[in-house]
This record gives sequence, C-alpha cells and structure tokens, in this order.
Amino acid sequence: MKQRKVPLRKCVACQEMMPKKELIRVVRAQTGEISIDLTGKKPGRGAYLCGKVSCFKLAKKTKALDRALKQSVNQEIYDQLEQDFIDVQDEFLVAKELADEQ
Repeated sequence: MKQRKVPLRKCVACQEMMPKKELIRVVRAQTGEISIDLTGKKPGRGAYLCGKVSCFKLAKKTKALDRALKQSVNQEIYDQLEQDFIDVQDEFLVAKELADEQ
C-alpha cells in the first residue's frame, strides 16, 4: 500500500518545519477575530506555532503573528491568546501523544 504524504507547515516563531498535526494553528476569521484552532479546519487565514509556550512568546516578541495573519494584533489579543495557548497546551500534548502511539 502506498504511504500517504504528510503535510508540513512551518512554525512562525522558530521557523522549524513540522508535520501539520504537531503544530497549533492560530486563525484570523474574516470578521477579524483571532483564535486558536485545534481542529485545523476553521475558515480563515492561519499561522502555525509549535506546542511550546517559548515559541508563542518568541512570536509575540517578534510580532510574527502580525506578519503571518496579515493583520495588526494588539496587546490584549496577545494576552488572551497566551492564556488560551497555556490552557490548550496540555490538551494538545495529550492528543499528540495518542496520535504517536497509533
């Protein structure tokens, strides 16, 4: 049986190429709302980050999300995303480990 191609994406902070399922997607909806998308299927412009808080902080410092999402992201949104990122990090890591076992 032919092996399927694994889609790769680049972390906007550390610039490391990784399989799409190992990254957390931050999405800007057409309404301008910015949120975390664990499913990877929400409509809108997406940017990918490693599942590490250090990568999120680097993206915040260098304004990598501003460039990737093609929209200015203000400080309140970064603070909210950071809190959301910390909240979903454990959930994301558990799901990643389950996927690796299969």
